[in-house]
Amino acid sequence: MLRRVTERGAPEQRFRRPFRKELSVRTRDGAIAFIVVAALLSIASALADGSGDPADVKSEDGKYFDKQGNPTYKVQSGGTVDWYTYSGFVRYHSECHVCHGPDGMGSSYAPALIDSLKTINYGDFLGVVAGGRKNVNTANENVMPAFGTNKNVMCVVDGIYVYLRARANDAVKKNPRRQRSGKIPVSARRVEGQIDR
Repeated sequence: MLRRVTERGAPEQRFRRPFRKELSVRTRDGAIAFIVVAALLSIASALADGSGDPADVKSEDGKYFDKQGNPTYKVQSGGTVDWYTYSGFVRYHSECHVCHGPDGMGSSYAPALIDSLKTINYGDFLGVVAGGRKNVNTANENVMPAFGTNKNVMCVVDGIYVYLRARANDAVKKNPRRQRSGKIPVSARRVEGQIDR
């Protein structure tokens, strides 16, 4: 503590704060680092490939694939969808909609998958479905169970992905019932147990 006498003769007290300047530099540097990291994360999420270009480039037994080899949808004029998109709609509503809401639009319990598919790719989607996800912090406690051993999900996960991808890209509106096109593909009949493997 330093003392200085003022013009009136009363001592003025001043405290030395050697850490004050250092603290403000640390605070400023921390704020700058936080802003840079936040900006990079927002740019990365904006540039995220997500499910990529959904345009189909090849078809095998009624199942459509994009240029990266990921399953995709085929919507014909009039809104008619391929078998896998329709099957994904049915399977989604039998297994997933309880938590993720109707048509992938989310709920108070789980996020909207039509938004999630805009930022994650096919491999990430499979990883989350098979292995689950845990997002626990002070504000949230979101836990998705692993479905890797659930045959009702894993045997038809491509169809669920295709349906949600179509919903995420606004190619299919809510409830594509009565719009399925074509016969059930042979590979799908095997999954459905309609023919022997």
